[in-house]
Amino acid sequence: MSKLVFLNKPYGVLSQFTREGKWRALDEFIPLKGVYVAGRLDADSEGLLILTDDGKLQAKIADPKHKLEKTYWAQVEGVPDEAALDLLRAGIKLTDFTARPAKARLIDQPQGLWQRDPPVRFRAAIPTSWLEIRISEGKNRQVRRMTAAIGYPTLRLIRVAIGGQTLDGLGLGQWRQIDGGFEQFEK
Repeated sequence: MSKLVFLNKPYGVLSQFTREGKWRALDEFIPLKGVYVAGRLDADSEGLLILTDDGKLQAKIADPKHKLEKTYWAQVEGVPDEAALDLLRAGIKLTDFTARPAKARLIDQPQGLWQRDPPVRFRAAIPTSWLEIRISEGKNRQVRRMTAAIGYPTLRLIRVAIGGQTLDGLGLGQWRQIDGGFEQFEK
């Protein structure tokens, strides 16, 4: 049986066990050996990070060909209208690839959300809003690049689910371990 570890990764933590420069590492949070990240999150992104000791499972979770949906909350600068969201829903051309159609909608600020350290910059003249974006790929900085391409840069990005696995019950920096395989990710 595979070992699965779910971490609510804080801002400023790399998706690796070794520190680099100003960024912290996973070893500050997860004392286990022999588990590896399945689908990275940038240091400036937060939320659900999954690790496993099973290489085949790691590839299945991370590889877009399995179409495992990932759900993000993105705080963006400005308030996108339906026309802007439709660009995400149609699939948007980025510099090096065309992103597959996303499920995108405006949401209220998520309840019970932890404070980010450091806080997101505040500009009185420019409102912010929250989007829920669901994608089944996960290329480098994809969600940030998608929102920027429609004119609404991401200020804060939180991955809240991968398949059927969510952040529910995990406080910032907390982790839990379960045994299981790919079936854990089906909704």
